[in-house]
Amino acid sequence: MNRTICFTKRNIKEMSRDPLSYIFCIAFPIVMLVIMTLVNDSIPAESGQTVFRIDNLAGGVVIFGQTFVMLFTALAVANDRAGSFLIRLFATPMKSKEFTAGYILPMLIISIIQSVLTFVAAYIISLIVGYSLNPLGLLLAIVTTIPSALMFIAIGLIFGTIFSEKSAPGLCSVLISLGSFVGAIWFDAEKSGGVMYTICKCLPFIYCTKTARASIKLDFTFDGFVLPIIIVTLTAAVLMFLGIFVFRRKMKADLA
Repeated sequence: MNRTICFTKRNIKEMSRDPLSYIFCIAFPIVMLVIMTLVNDSIPAESGQTVFRIDNLAGGVVIFGQTFVMLFTALAVANDRAGSFLIRLFATPMKSKEFTAGYILPMLIISIIQSVLTFVAAYIISLIVGYSLNPLGLLLAIVTTIPSALMFIAIGLIFGTIFSEKSAPGLCSVLISLGSFVGAIWFDAEKSGGVMYTICKCLPFIYCTKTARASIKLDFTFDGFVLPIIIVTLTAAVLMFLGIFVFRRKMKADLA
């Protein structure tokens, strides 16, 4: 346990030294909140478009922010592999579960901090624009978006383990774009319907967005909240198991 805590602290320090982590994980989601709120003000009310309204926007932006946590997870693992830092640690008594926990825990902490700051910014914006957000819903959303955070962290762990420090960021960038689109963060997938909505429903990203938005609105219907959070939690569990398995296999291969 002490070894896991020490490794976790080391990874948090590494993240804190990188100014890009503050830009993409903290500042960028808040900037997107402001920009999309301004876009929402320019949309005529008769259009019926509410995807950029602050109650829908806040949940979507938090999920969007989590995709960047995925990117930095992949970078942390890939850079440690490239610099032979992990190879040296593999010679220590640390076990594979302590390595994976040391990567997962700091990224989860960062994701929760990111969610808190984004929701605080969203609440302030809601007061300015005159659209009330329920503080209880925002607090609940911090908890219910943890499974989606773990899902993205697991993807980052897999990418960082399999690919190099040059390939992993590019693949994560593709997934960030794909996830934000099929996750229905920037458009109303249900109203769009057709093949696009069918594709969205086949991937877990839209259920992350649905969970966040339903939590903020305290909407606990089966289709709105229960089913999405079940899908996200199961997906996170499968990907986390896969990520740990891949890392363990890679660890054994590097030691051979």
